[in-house]
Amino acid sequence: MRILLRPVEPADEAVLIEIYGSTREAELATTDWDDATKRAFVETQFKAQDQYYRANYAEASYQVILVDGQPAGRLYVARWPDELRIMDIALLAPFRGRGVGTHLIQELQAEAAASARPLSIHVERFNPAQRLYARLGFRLAEDKGVYLYVVWTADADLAAPAVHENTTS
Repeated sequence: MRILLRPVEPADEAVLIEIYGSTREAELATTDWDDATKRAFVETQFKAQDQYYRANYAEASYQVILVDGQPAGRLYVARWPDELRIMDIALLAPFRGRGVGTHLIQELQAEAAASARPLSIHVERFNPAQRLYARLGFRLAEDKGVYLYVVWTADADLAAPAVHENTTS
């Protein structure tokens, strides 16, 4: 399996909406909306999120994840002098559980370690990816209610609480 990243281009909007929508499928399955309403909701939410990211993280890298040449997800990363922040990592369902996310996060961990910076991400409380972050050594830094702010450092304090799936306050 060949995993590559390339910058997001304007022509990627449709696939980026599909990727974003795939992260909302479980939530939308609980509604009684028809497919057109769900699609309109996903498009509106994607555009609002994209505008927010670009307004507040103008210097971040916005990349499409390619697996064997096929668009598989997105990876948005802010690189600040004192921190690397995964703003968003999302994979289409067929590419989940295949090591793609692990590979990309480990690459970011290597970059963070080489520059002596922490690597962080905000993860939704009930996101199954919490297991991945815990396995890769991320530690809970702050419970922000809906989100957990988790951080990895090369010299992680192993006494800090690990990320746990479905952590409650």
